[in-house]
Order: sequence, then C-alpha cells, then structure tokens
Amino acid sequence: MRKVIAAINMTLDGYCDHTSMTADDEVHDHYTNLLDSGGTMLYGRITYKLMEDYWPTLVKKPSGEKSMDDFAFAIDRIPKIVFSNTLKNLQWETARIAKLGIKEEVLELKKQEGKPILIGSRSLIIACMQLGLVDELQLNIGPTIVGSGLPLFKNITNRIDLKLVRTKTFGCGSVLHYYEPKRK
Repeated sequence: MRKVIAAINMTLDGYCDHTSMTADDEVHDHYTNLLDSGGTMLYGRITYKLMEDYWPTLVKKPSGEKSMDDFAFAIDRIPKIVFSNTLKNLQWETARIAKLGIKEEVLELKKQEGKPILIGSRSLIIACMQLGLVDELQLNIGPTIVGSGLPLFKNITNRIDLKLVRTKTFGCGSVLHYYEPKRK
C-alpha cells in the first residue's frame, strides 16, 4: 500500500502564498528530495497551472542556481495527476488529467506498489485530509506574517487530530512539521 504525503508551505499566520515565502537552497533541496522519493504528484488545476507555467522553462533554460534547477528537473520528471473539471489538455508530458474522483483515484493509487503519492495543492490537501486519505502532512511554516491571503485550512469541516512526529528547521527560519493523522 502506497503512502500519501501532503506537503505545503504556509506563513506563520496560516496563509498559503508562495510569493510571500522565503525559500532558500535548503528548502528547495528538501522539496527536490521529496519529489525524487515520490512516485506520483497530485495537483488541482490552479496549482498545476502555476507549476506548468514556470518550472518547465527552467528545464529548457536552467537558471544556474543549483537548488532551483535541481527542483525543476525533479518536478519535471515526476508523473503528475491533475484534478480539474475545466482543463482538457495539459502541456507537461508527465501529466495527465484524473480519470476518477479524488477519493476513487487516490484509493486506486494507494493499492498499487510503488513510491509515495505526493499532494501539492491546498484544495487537494483539504479534500484528502477530510476523506482520511493522508498518511503524512508536511507543513513548512515560514517566519512571515502576511495578514491576509488564502488560508490553508479554511474549508475544513470536520475535526482532524494530528500527531507531531518530528520537525526540521531550515536556515531561512522556516520550520517543517511532520504530522501523522491520529486514526480512530
């Protein structure tokens, strides 16, 4: 049974906005290693489009910043499944549109042998957490307060208890919290 790992960055006050976060080489290296350890990446339409519009350009024309370029190659090669009702065609060769609903698709992936399933979209993290499909939540909290934006857990409707397994502190001041859901 494959493990489902949800991973996301957020500000200290709980907002998801990658433009408000400071990611140093160490953070990029962490996410590169996570991508390399994963077998599939799940995205919602909005996050997928952000990624598709940026990272393939660094594969074609590397920036010269090793951590950024390594991340670009890692995200380029991992197979991606995109959940969208509006997208019909995807530009990334390693991406496909989900054939089933979130619950059915994730349960089918979990049954397969292979590397972990990664979730990198806020909306999918929320949906999969509420469905009890997430085995590990990696929450990287940056040392920034923005005061507004898209709150990570805005649409959680049921209580979810988590167990802190470990933490990792990065040089830029962000702290990665590794959580596992407490199963009933």
